[in-house]
Amino acid sequence: MVKKLVLALVAGGIVMSASACNTVKGAGRDVESVGQAGQDAIN
Repeated sequence: MVKKLVLALVAGGIVMSASACNTVKGAGRDVESVGQAGQDAIN
């Protein structure tokens, strides 16, 4: 019973970590896109 609970918590943690990584990567792309648009507007 305890092993199943620990396994479920570990699996949930891995899934949450993976989704957070994708979110941060997407936010980085958005920031880069905004910076590029700003440079294009200046030039």
